[in-house]
Amino acid sequence: MDSFEAFEALSLEIETSRGRTLLMADPHIGFELSRGLRIRTHFEEELAGFIVDKDPDLLVLLGDVKEPIGLSFTVKRLLMGFFSDIRDTPTVITKGNHDGRIEEVTGRFPHVEVVEHALIDGRLFLHGHRNLPGLEFSEAYLGHIHPAYTFRRGGVSRKAKIFFRVGKFLILPTVNPFIEGFDVRQGIRMIPFLRDSGEGEAFLPEGVYLGRVPL
Repeated sequence: MDSFEAFEALSLEIETSRGRTLLMADPHIGFELSRGLRIRTHFEEELAGFIVDKDPDLLVLLGDVKEPIGLSFTVKRLLMGFFSDIRDTPTVITKGNHDGRIEEVTGRFPHVEVVEHALIDGRLFLHGHRNLPGLEFSEAYLGHIHPAYTFRRGGVSRKAKIFFRVGKFLILPTVNPFIEGFDVRQGIRMIPFLRDSGEGEAFLPEGVYLGRVPL
């Protein structure tokens, strides 16, 4: 699977009053700096190319746009390049726990808006690391926990990224193909308003329904 196919599978396009709206969670730009990689993957450049090719009316990044908690010169340079590449795409970032000081970069780009959460047509968009805002909504989209499911057979285990639905909440996998993800049965505990959920429904990025997963 090439990078564009991976991005297509790991993102979601919906229709809103703002037009074709492309959703992505947890890119973690600059992840190489925190994970001991000695090579540059140029992930953020390929992701920007995919976004430009998709040409959505609105891009919603569901938090953790960057990996390092701080904002080093190198991370700032990577983010500057990414936002410059998608300068023709209106973008909303629902700020994640890794996005400290990101406004120091996005403030230079009038097409980028950073918010704690966004409400569009009764749909709520947020990262997922904080409590829910006091708003009425019909469904919600979030990221934060990089949901995956671990398959076990014959003493062998394999982990696959998934989309995970709990009631009116849909959790997106990380769009970064270099980041594996967490088994959702443990990761769900990191979402304050879903940690006591009894079960959810899992879908592979290809659209295959895996069924209900007890939590």
